[in-house]
Amino acid sequence: MRPKKELIRVVKNKENEISLDFNGKKPGRGAYLCKSISCFEKARKGRKFERAFETSIDDEIYELLRKELEEGHD
Repeated sequence: MRPKKELIRVVKNKENEISLDFNGKKPGRGAYLCKSISCFEKARKGRKFERAFETSIDDEIYELLRKELEEGHD
């Protein structure tokens, strides 16, 4: 458990597009993740996003999310 300001929101919108929400304002179903690559890799390995969004997620999406996380759009 961490304060929301220390987390990044991962969002699935109505079009089933998954993206990172650094500001917490995008519409859609959200899941929270700490701002580290290791946290992201744990969530990916444990299929946490698939469970949270009740859908399968392509590796391509994971790579885009990883790149976006590395860029850190604070």
